[in-house]
Amino acid sequence: MGGAERSARKKKQAARAVTQARSSGGSDRTKVIAGIAVVAVLAVAVIGYVVFQQMKPSTTGTEAIPLAPADHTISAPAVRDGSTVLVGKDSASVTVDVYEDFLCPICGTFEKTYGSSIKQAVEDGKVKVRYHILPMLNRLSSPEGYSTESANAALCVADDGKFNAFHAALFNTQPEEGDAGYTKDQLIKLGKEVGVTSASFESCVQNQTYKSQLDDLMSKTSNDPALRDAETGRFRGTPSVASGGKLVDLDNKNWLSDLTK
Repeated sequence: MGGAERSARKKKQAARAVTQARSSGGSDRTKVIAGIAVVAVLAVAVIGYVVFQQMKPSTTGTEAIPLAPADHTISAPAVRDGSTVLVGKDSASVTVDVYEDFLCPICGTFEKTYGSSIKQAVEDGKVKVRYHILPMLNRLSSPEGYSTESANAALCVADDGKFNAFHAALFNTQPEEGDAGYTKDQLIKLGKEVGVTSASFESCVQNQTYKSQLDDLMSKTSNDPALRDAETGRFRGTPSVASGGKLVDLDNKNWLSDLTK
């Protein structure tokens, strides 16, 4: 028998052995392997879910809202001006109006993208920022109403001059749309953590002292012609930025430096 024939015979024998293994115990082995694979996938999914849940901000009403890093917080005077908060030095020649909602995820992205640049410009005395914290997304928290509660609390904090740290903290660890927002008790704890000492602060948060002013702010903002989208004719939504009575094009990454030239 030649070498080629012996090689072919061995290949056939090997093929038969594989076929027999698959037809007998192989199926059980395959099931075991498949079962192990499923368990492994489920384990990874469970671990991933647990880690995700741990990373999410706590909205149980008992745990403290983490403070933002110090370098995320503007170091400049912050004064409540009706239903808005004006942050910056009196000597600044440019005023920027920022429209945000503490639940708005794109506002969170805006703060992460431009927060440090805004901080630097304000501290350098180049700009003042007037924050319009809107109760726009109330229906998107569960239970509803977080946008109003957080905006009201921010105004209460501003009465004590501690708005900047409070604002930075709520965007640094932001609740998700569709989930529960931070409770009033958590907002009160955060206010005290950033240094609020006013005796009326807690009742200001609990009673939503500025709710009617915030509702008026939302109505005024929605109907302001200068803030309407050119295509839809409606308020562009949050975040929006305006200066000198005109909307700022946020697609221009240099919008802030352009305003301070």
